[in-house]
Amino acid sequence: MIIGSLVRVASNIKRRPATLEFPENREAITDNYRGIHKLDMNTCIECSACARICPNQTIVMVEVDVPSKPSGKGIMPEINLERCLFCALCEEVCPTKCLVLTKDYDFEKFDRRDFIKRPEDLE
Repeated sequence: MIIGSLVRVASNIKRRPATLEFPENREAITDNYRGIHKLDMNTCIECSACARICPNQTIVMVEVDVPSKPSGKGIMPEINLERCLFCALCEEVCPTKCLVLTKDYDFEKFDRRDFIKRPEDLE
């Protein structure tokens, strides 16, 4: 029994590590992967369709400063990534395609409040 265990340990020592050394080496991402959202504030028409379609009420429309708009203010989506299902309904319903899901998957944070992404953070 002990000899068999030692043989297994010796054979595992010779193997290469099974994990990647993140973030230097990243896993290959499939084409249909849905990651963190990206927002183009210049093309957003403030229709709130993304907030209305979200099944988890993850998206809330908030007022922000938008220099490219005539009024200087706009109502843009704020997304709580902690509650997001990454279903991409917000991306599908967006008429101007200003809200898209990227392939970015860096979700490690030290504070839960960092998962709430203001429109300025989504650019």
